[in-house]
Amino acid sequence: MDKEVAIKVQNVSKTFYIHEDAKFTLKALFASFFHQGKTRQFKALEDINFEVYKGEFIGLIGRNGSGKSTLLKLIAGIYDPDKGGKIDYLGRLIPFLELGVGFNPELTGRENIFLNGTILGMTRKFLEERLDGIIEFAELRDFIDVPVKNYSSGMTIRLAFSIAVQTKADIYLLDEVLSVGDIAFQKKSEAKMLELIDRGATVIYVTQSINKIKELSDRVIYIKDHKVEMIGDPETVTGQYEADVMQTL
Repeated sequence: MDKEVAIKVQNVSKTFYIHEDAKFTLKALFASFFHQGKTRQFKALEDINFEVYKGEFIGLIGRNGSGKSTLLKLIAGIYDPDKGGKIDYLGRLIPFLELGVGFNPELTGRENIFLNGTILGMTRKFLEERLDGIIEFAELRDFIDVPVKNYSSGMTIRLAFSIAVQTKADIYLLDEVLSVGDIAFQKKSEAKMLELIDRGATVIYVTQSINKIKELSDRVIYIKDHKVEMIGDPETVTGQYEADVMQTL
């Protein structure tokens, strides 16, 4: 029986255009609207192709700057691929990227639960029913009525993760979110994601933790120099990645 494809990435590249002329004066800034000056191209990803099957946990590895987070943002629809590239996915997708960006720092944690949850498509009734669970999972009972501007970055991300994980989706994109908080919270977050996978969800996970990749992944995609270097079983692919890293030391 053929496996059902959850995500299909075809001929995807991403080029960023960086303006090199600094605009220090009002006159220069005004002129820049009519003349953009010098730009240089930065190829973040080049000709990426792969398929992810329904219910798979895919680890995405590569050195810093290789294009891993850019790839997640392309799949999430935050960026558009260069002309000729195409990304298709089946079902509802939730990206766990830059968690907490949509929070209003002047509002309390409790108020941001309703604000952020609504942005993610949850109803007020749904959020009211799960409010206590969200607060407990985030371990913020003593701080939930404090403005978020007074939270640490870890507290903010814990709250954002606790809200986002309430949303039932078919595909989850994770960028290091299972590394948030202390070991106990990491284990709890990991258990929650495995629970979602048991329900048939598909996950792509970016992390620098090779041990986590080996422990959780069904397959691993290795991005090197902005291209797919290898796709395969966790032991083989992480072994190649570690060998490549050692050669550069």
